[in-house]
Amino acid sequence: MAACEEEPEAPTEQLDVARGQENLPVSAWPPGAGPEPFQYIPDHVVGPGADIDPSQITFPGCICVKAPCRPGICSCLRHEETYDNNLCLRETGSEAKYAKPVFECNILCQCGDHCRNRVVQRGLQFYLQVFKTDKKGWGLRTLELIPKGKFVCEYAGEVLGVSEVQRRINLQTTYDSNYIIAIREHIYNGQIMETFVDPTYIGNIGRFLNHSCEPNLVMIPVRIDSMVPKLALFAAKDILPGEELSYDYSGKFLNLTDSEDTERPDNGKLRKPCYCGANSCTGFLPYDSSLYCPLEKPNIN
Repeated sequence: MAACEEEPEAPTEQLDVARGQENLPVSAWPPGAGPEPFQYIPDHVVGPGADIDPSQITFPGCICVKAPCRPGICSCLRHEETYDNNLCLRETGSEAKYAKPVFECNILCQCGDHCRNRVVQRGLQFYLQVFKTDKKGWGLRTLELIPKGKFVCEYAGEVLGVSEVQRRINLQTTYDSNYIIAIREHIYNGQIMETFVDPTYIGNIGRFLNHSCEPNLVMIPVRIDSMVPKLALFAAKDILPGEELSYDYSGKFLNLTDSEDTERPDNGKLRKPCYCGANSCTGFLPYDSSLYCPLEKPNIN
């Protein structure tokens, strides 16, 4: 009679932080651990006070059928091509003096999925992992090489109005993490377009990106279906496997030291320390004082 063999233990199912909503699963480390629960969404959703629903398609499509989308021909490429033949952002890091408007072809365009002007909308293309850091809570790192200029991920969440942003920030304590980001784009005649995104409760893996004074990602607003931009993060340099992904919370890629900014109080409280470990570390996380304005009180007279 053959000896009875022990049945192998069933492998533990690995946590997918993205819950199957991305092209690739996003693992967590250490095994068995995971971040606090939140509602995962791969794209922006409309939140309180938002003027535009980010899911609505308001841009017309191009009519590039017989020829590839090219500047001067394609209505989505008004100035120059955004991506090169390898689908990498053409200008990143210190080479880019400022962020130029980026418009990708959308669902109404006739160019098809093969179009080179469709990058951010294709979603994750690299295996990423959410991991527990020593001092910064949860972070996000890559498990494979990411070449410079490649799209990495979005920073997605609820799109809010400014009053709702101020309300949420005023409810925060000094122990709460602030995920709210304000994007300000200078358009023309001194006008500024503001977009507020909060992935605290509803968001994607971008919410796990930590700040660095010497980041390896750069954030570029990319518009596809409407004027609500996708906050796309591209590799500012070649990023090695196992390297933590980070961007500059202040919006300045070359985070120049500002002695006045590093000493400014946070409503009379000490600002949160920065643990990025970079040689040029300012010692504190960036601070946007405009988001901490007191709420307008209703007129009861």
